[in-house]
Amino acid sequence: MSQGTAGGEGAPQVLPEGKEKQRKRRRRKKESKTRVVRSNLLLPEAEVEKSQKAVLASNRLKTTKYTALSFLPKNLFEQFHRLANVYFVFIALLNFVPAVNAFQPELALAPVLFILAVTAIKDLWEDYSRYLSDKEINHMECLVYSRSEKKYVSRYWKEVKVGDFVQLRCNEIIPADILLLSSSDPDGLCHIETANLDGETNLKQRQVVRRFLELDSEFDPLKFTSVIECEKPNNDLSRFRGYIVHKSGKKDGLFKENLLLRGCTIRNTEEVAGIVIYAGHETKALLNNNGPRYKRSKLERQMNADVLWCVLILLIMCLFSAIGHGLWVWQYGEKKKPIFDVPGPDGKYLSPGLAAVYLFLTVIIVFQVMIPISLYVSIEIVKICQVYFIHQDKDLYDEETDSQLQCRALNITEDLGQVQFIFSDKTGTLTENKMVFRRCTVSGIEYSHDDNAKRLAMYQEPDSEEDEAGPKGGTLSQRDSICSHQSIKVIHRSQSTKTHRRTGSRAEAKRASILSKHTAFSSPMEKDITPDPRLLEKVNECAKRLEVMRNHEQPLSHLSPELCDIFDFFIALTICNTVVVTAPNQPRQKVRDRFELKSPVKTIEDFIRRFTPSRLTSGSNSSSSSSLATSRSVHRFGLSVLSPTSTDSTLLKLEEKLAYSAQMNNNGYSSQQGRTAVGSGPGEGELRYEAESPDEAALVYAARAYNCSLVGRLSDQVSVELPHLGTLSFEVLHTLGFDSVRKRMSVVVRHPLTDEINVYTKGADSVIMDLLPGSSG
Repeated sequence: MSQGTAGGEGAPQVLPEGKEKQRKRRRRKKESKTRVVRSNLLLPEAEVEKSQKAVLASNRLKTTKYTALSFLPKNLFEQFHRLANVYFVFIALLNFVPAVNAFQPELALAPVLFILAVTAIKDLWEDYSRYLSDKEINHMECLVYSRSEKKYVSRYWKEVKVGDFVQLRCNEIIPADILLLSSSDPDGLCHIETANLDGETNLKQRQVVRRFLELDSEFDPLKFTSVIECEKPNNDLSRFRGYIVHKSGKKDGLFKENLLLRGCTIRNTEEVAGIVIYAGHETKALLNNNGPRYKRSKLERQMNADVLWCVLILLIMCLFSAIGHGLWVWQYGEKKKPIFDVPGPDGKYLSPGLAAVYLFLTVIIVFQVMIPISLYVSIEIVKICQVYFIHQDKDLYDEETDSQLQCRALNITEDLGQVQFIFSDKTGTLTENKMVFRRCTVSGIEYSHDDNAKRLAMYQEPDSEEDEAGPKGGTLSQRDSICSHQSIKVIHRSQSTKTHRRTGSRAEAKRASILSKHTAFSSPMEKDITPDPRLLEKVNECAKRLEVMRNHEQPLSHLSPELCDIFDFFIALTICNTVVVTAPNQPRQKVRDRFELKSPVKTIEDFIRRFTPSRLTSGSNSSSSSSLATSRSVHRFGLSVLSPTSTDSTLLKLEEKLAYSAQMNNNGYSSQQGRTAVGSGPGEGELRYEAESPDEAALVYAARAYNCSLVGRLSDQVSVELPHLGTLSFEVLHTLGFDSVRKRMSVVVRHPLTDEINVYTKGADSVIMDLLPGSSG
């Protein structure tokens, strides 16, 4: 059973507006300062249903504005915000007054009724589209734990209730706000993409509740007896507070890192499970959505102002006419009857004042053409035609998701392109943030990668030729044959896109496609890098010399400074990131960001103070401390000696951890997700990289082009495969994540060849340049 509050923006059931408000008031009376959630598996279903209906909102989505009863009055009220409609209705009603009518009253109603009917049909069509979209989302499926079947079964989103246990897999959309209780990741992590909420494509990390992370067995919803107490539903996406009380009486705190928000997508995680905390219109995503509202374009607002001026001019003209008519009647007096004045039914003539009033109202009807009613009829027809052409525009068609542009607000189409100010926070917000490796500089020597530049030019030329050869006119239907031919270029689509297409959600499919580009870099333009021959030769020479020195236990001082820099350069490209490694026949390996799970460490100096002297090896304390203090990313080899024994033991430790990771994650689902997560290369067993940002993936692919490949990442180790040396394992001691203050990322590792502690750093050139020796900063 679930108890708590329901402070949402609207009830999900289709009820009259008055009953909606009454139901909200009843919920506010019952709500307390916090929400208490218990498992729905503890009580009979009848009692759960009764509690849900009385206190909590269901997960049904409703974004429509009208119902069968409220459509006519609500739509007319919205249309009367347009002053011209008020004016035309007033003129039509005024013409029904016998003393002032100017022509047949029924004819006066025809134009205004036509305008109101056209606008009403357009609004009804728009609201019906919302209804279909709501129905599509409400009938999406997810796995909910069934008490009777004792397993997760497929149910519609609209059937999910607060207190239900939901299981989600990689690339699935989260149906409600869920507290994370289980994850297939050994470290209890889960990555989500929040592009639907904040527009950011980089992945966010979530953590299983502490007590459930320590479970020795698989999470069983039937054994969940804890009670959750958290804050009331609110629209703050960056805040979640509460605690969970276990059967033993112990409490664990709950934070935003434990909450999966509705509308986000599970990424880089095989399987997660949790309990629903907020559902439907009580979720944070829907509380940030104020719902549909009547939108008025800039043109309509300007026309309202113009109508007011026209009405003012009309009143002035009518006033002059009425005054003139009154004076004309008055000058004849009672004895001299006006020649053209018609007496009333009783044979009496009107007084000059009353005649002026009647004429004032009559000329309003006569002069009504001052505000042309045909203008508004034309505008409504033009809007409908404009929406049609927007839907059929071939340049706004996306081949990859097989979808065209959808116009959801039919009242403001004329505002398209009317941009006055542009606010952009970073590169990639308004442009496609496609990172491509072009050239590099090591030890002051620039490697231009001329062959790689030619390869990039070859990729760009076909795109420009296709744009020139494409048809300049025609609608979407005329382009079907061309689209079917060009769609052959799209070799791989992610499983997320296919899944969303089966549910009919083209928008979600497109978002999944966009994310796969940012995280996977499946395009050959971005991942197939042609190495520079000079640099590749030096990399191979460095690897051969390191192999010889390791076999003969020679000191590393024999290695030239240039080769040392090249070696450290590619190690920095490979391990100074948070890239996740996947393979078709290997479980996903996750990385736990220590700087997020522990107390924050903002600077290298803080890290030095936290470390104990015992962690530093003898003979390398001074060099390591100097490297840490200056925050240099390149470590010079000293007089340390390569030891094959230490290297082999390190590799053995990595193999043991990989075997443990495979045992924890191999449930028959990981290999399938590995094949569908990112675009694969020609090899069946080729590793795939899933990055939080495109620059990290570009650098890792660049290192792989020189045979320096990232092959595994665990919570405290990173394994790199090098030519002639095999696989080396770097023990990750700490990670300083990238932020807007430091503008760089640093990783502290124990070097497997020297057993020394090194710091590798990457970041903005404005910061890194100041850290280099000899810089003015």
